[in-house]
This record gives sequence, C-alpha cells and structure tokens, in this order.
Amino acid sequence: MSAPPLGLLLDVDGPLASTRTRTVRLPTIPRDLVALAQAGCPVVFNTGRSVDFLAERVLPGLVDAGLGPADPVWGVGEKGGTWFSLADRGGTAAVDEIAEDPAMSPPPAVVDAVRALVDRDFSDLVFFDETKRTMISVEHFVEVPGATFLARRDELAAAISRILDDHGVADETTIYPTVISIDVEHATSGKALGARRALDLVAPRMDPPRRWFTAGDSGQDYDMARYLDAHGFTATHLDVRPTGDVPDVSFEVIREVPHTREGDAEDDITARHLARLRAEVIA
Repeated sequence: MSAPPLGLLLDVDGPLASTRTRTVRLPTIPRDLVALAQAGCPVVFNTGRSVDFLAERVLPGLVDAGLGPADPVWGVGEKGGTWFSLADRGGTAAVDEIAEDPAMSPPPAVVDAVRALVDRDFSDLVFFDETKRTMISVEHFVEVPGATFLARRDELAAAISRILDDHGVADETTIYPTVISIDVEHATSGKALGARRALDLVAPRMDPPRRWFTAGDSGQDYDMARYLDAHGFTATHLDVRPTGDVPDVSFEVIREVPHTREGDAEDDITARHLARLRAEVIA
C-alpha cells in the first residue's frame, strides 16, 4: 500500500481551538480534518493539552462531522507525555486506552506544592489543571482578561521556580509560559518528542506520508517540522503566532499574523489552509 499523500501534525490551542473560548469554534475545521482523514491522510494532534481536553473539546466536533473509529486520527498530549489511538465505543469514535511515560511525571510533592500556591495566592487569576498526568499546568480563567494574566505571569512563574528549586528538580524541569498558562514540563518533553510519538502511532497502520503539514502558534511548534525535516520528510509549517520572526530553517514556512480585532484569529488562518489542503487532496 502506497503512503498517503499528506500527513497533518497540529498544535491545538491557537491553530485549532480559540485561545479566547478554549473551544474549536469554527465548524469548517472538524469537517475538513475528517474529510482529510477519510481520504487516508493521518491527522495527529500534538499539544501540551491533556488527553481529557482533546476528548472533551476536540473529539466531539470531529465525531459530529462524521469521524469514525477506524479513521486515521491520533492524539499526543502533554508535549509527548501521553498519547492515544481511537477506539470503537458502540460504533462511535472515542479515546482508547491512554498511554503515558511515567518517567516524565513530576514528583507528587511538587504537584501538591504548585496546587497549594495557586489556591493560596493566585486563585483569582488561574486554576490548577487537574487533568494533566505528566506535567503541571496552571491556566488563566476565560473570564480573566489576558492582559491581567500577563501582568502577573512573571510573578507566578517565579513562585513556581522557587518550588522547583526547593524540591531539587529545577535541572530536570522547564517552566514554559504561554499567553494563557504556565506549563511545568519535564526537560525531555516538547513538540519534537510529540512528532516522534506521532510517527510511532502512524507506522503500524500505514507507511508514513513523505509530506507533512504542521501548524502552531508558538516558537516551540517549529520543532514538529524540524523533527520531520531531520528525518527525511518534507514539512511545511504554518506559523500563526501573534508576533515573532521566522527562524532560519531548512523547510517551508507559511507565516501569517492573526489580526484578532479585524476578526482574523489564529484558527481562522488555519481553517483557510485546511480548506486548501482538502481541495488539493480530494480533487
């Protein structure tokens, strides 16, 4: 069996799910992803989000758009810490057994200390994400203005850093602030690890496509395309960051800046490119 014409490896927050609503708000996105998957193109979500988020916020829209349990769709969560395939639950696509790398999980004492910090000093700003298995995330409430979160983000990150130092895990842990959260990750995690997991998930099912489309809204997301490019695949990366220059890379980059006030957010940009790819693959 020949390899599919295209693979999709996609960050979720920003490119697919609105950073304002934390939902997949554009109906064309799940419809186009399902159409591409049913044309044989593997679709893999590669995100810092938990599997629970994918199961609750992303998968239902795909199912409503016609996703079947046999379609080539997978999820990699927590930047490579967790991953899953689809299962058949009474004819409906659902998350199968969740795999995870326990070596990437932070010590329980650190988890408890960060949770206590949030409850004590930052409960008006962020919540502790209880769905994470191999990392720690605190995320600002949807009703809290982004500017309010950003104004206190460094203070929160510094407090978390002190906890890591106190527990002797700073050298093996990375603090990664985003526009909506602060993630505490194992040093081996990242979007490159997620890309490796994605290829491992696809390989038993089909020959991996030689051409891949990746999309993300952070500098880390380039690592998906870097990994694919370094392993002999052709990668095109869609960068929808609000700011930032294109780094010097050896693969194609599509750089489009969202203009949210004009009604053109990150997910609007991705939606246009998914529609284009669908038209290319399904002539």
